[in-house]
Amino acid sequence: QVQLVESGGGLVQPGGSLRLSCAASGTAFSSDTMRWFRRAPGKQRELVATITSGGTTNYADSVKGRFTVSRDNTKNTVYLQMNSLRPEDTAVYYCYSAVYKHWGQGTQVTVSS
Repeated sequence: QVQLVESGGGLVQPGGSLRLSCAASGTAFSSDTMRWFRRAPGKQRELVATITSGGTTNYADSVKGRFTVSRDNTKNTVYLQMNSLRPEDTAVYYCYSAVYKHWGQGTQVTVSS
């Protein structure tokens, strides 16, 4: 069955960095478009970044220039490198398979001093 497992979340100070990982199994990963979403407390879910099977990327305006999405098809893993983190980036981050319409369980990111 399809499984997406996120990791790499945690507590970081403003201006710091984190790298999230999402390991996929049970999918044709290299053919899949992968997305990162986030949901902050009291807010609607937000699409943060997308990477297609061909490596084309797109970002929300709120994270452009700070976040980078990448993928390693040999490891069936998608990454989200987050730099210059701000308190407003605090949220649960989820990866999503566009082909299989499947969500990971989420990983908490907290940006606070």
